[in-house]
Amino acid sequence: MSRTAKIATTAGAFVAAGAVATLFNGRQRRQRQRRRGEDVAFGSVHSDRQRITASDGVVLNAEIDEMEEVDPAAPTVVFVHGWLESIDVWHYQRLALRGSVRMVFVDLRSHGRSGRSSRATSSFAHLADDLRDVLGQLVPDGPIVLVGHSMGGMTIMQLASTEPDLFGDRVRGVVLIGTSAGRLMRSSPGLRHLIPLLRIAAPALDWGRAFNSYSVVRRWGLGPHAQERHVDMTNEMILKAPTHVLMDFYPNFMSLDLTAGLDALGRARTVVVGGTADMMTPVKHSRRLADLIPDAKLVVLDDVGHMVMFEEHQRVTEIIQDILGAIT
Repeated sequence: MSRTAKIATTAGAFVAAGAVATLFNGRQRRQRQRRRGEDVAFGSVHSDRQRITASDGVVLNAEIDEMEEVDPAAPTVVFVHGWLESIDVWHYQRLALRGSVRMVFVDLRSHGRSGRSSRATSSFAHLADDLRDVLGQLVPDGPIVLVGHSMGGMTIMQLASTEPDLFGDRVRGVVLIGTSAGRLMRSSPGLRHLIPLLRIAAPALDWGRAFNSYSVVRRWGLGPHAQERHVDMTNEMILKAPTHVLMDFYPNFMSLDLTAGLDALGRARTVVVGGTADMMTPVKHSRRLADLIPDAKLVVLDDVGHMVMFEEHQRVTEIIQDILGAIT
């Protein structure tokens, strides 16, 4: 059988399996959602939308949670989510900190409720430009703490490379969670398995990728002791991301090198957080970041996977609060 025929057969089987499983998996998802027993439903925590027009015309979705007692001198915490995520990934931190600090949440281009970019405009340079525009329009004054997960952390590192003067002056604190500055394709089991699937089954993904997605997300996205609700929340969020987000952004990881901005990051108080069970950005990448960023603090969480903000949400909130306490 030719290579083309093999690819077609594989993609066809993927679609067929997904079609057969759609109804069954839909029932399972609804049952898991009922079992979550949430006090506040995941995906329901929002504020009024702010529309930011990026330099290339893409409209970005952002939201602001203001302080109950406004203090112009208080820091603003800006949250930047990862690949295939949305601002909902900060569900627990948003609930815990709401009212006590000014917070800005942004959906990266092509993610969440932000406008779509092309593959050519889905680079880290574009993401960093977007973050700069968000800061300029929504946080024009006062100190800033940047919190980034995975690709969000990479966006912050890229911003430090292109706008180093922001760090230490405006940006006083940085929290980098489950992220990497480079060499990722050599050591990420998750990405090594994902890229071949993208190349083979891309035309079928929108229809078929929901097939058994829960077990795939549990295997690659979270740690061995993750609660079912956290796996389900991750699965629900990822399934909302269209397949073009996978295809448009993955080339960024092939030759990733964000080390040029790490010295600038050291001008801000920086904490690097990694989980020992992270299959997407293994903890050695967190250790390397902590070594390369001057005076950075490393927090290693045992048996925690890539979705640190869910699995250890209280610890992540405490880290943000510690940074806020240290810079005020």
